[in-house]
Amino acid sequence: MLNDFIDENGALYCGDTAKTIVPFIKQRLKHFRDNGDLVIFLKDTHEENDREFERFPIHCLAGTWGNEIIHELVPESGEKVISKRRFSGFYETGLENILEDASVNHVEVVGVCTSICVMDTVGGLVDRDYNVSVPVKGVADFDLQFHEFALKRMKQTYGAMVL
Repeated sequence: MLNDFIDENGALYCGDTAKTIVPFIKQRLKHFRDNGDLVIFLKDTHEENDREFERFPIHCLAGTWGNEIIHELVPESGEKVISKRRFSGFYETGLENILEDASVNHVEVVGVCTSICVMDTVGGLVDRDYNVSVPVKGVADFDLQFHEFALKRMKQTYGAMVL
């Protein structure tokens, strides 16, 4: 939920559907914070020469406005913010250790893009035997057909709870 994806002036704006999930995510954050649950933000972060820019426009450059979490969802003290440079939240990030150290067994995943970062991270969670839920009201994508496919794949192939 970074400026480059959610703000219409962002380098890789996901469209108006991305904005519509913000209130739901804000509500879920409040719920988890009130329960004292672990909250982790995965932050797409790239250097100028990243090979991902062969496939996508330059976006989420480290230290830029586009790389910042949107103001409506700013992390609170004690919450984890993990920079990642690939689609999966597990690729060279330390996410696995954080989840293991916290004895987590269930993870709820929200954010953008459903068919890219969300689906790849959910796949990584399932591969590590976590119970995973993906609330439909909390995910969005550039492409509605890819969004629908990703939801179906996460449910039918990965066994995630798509709510």
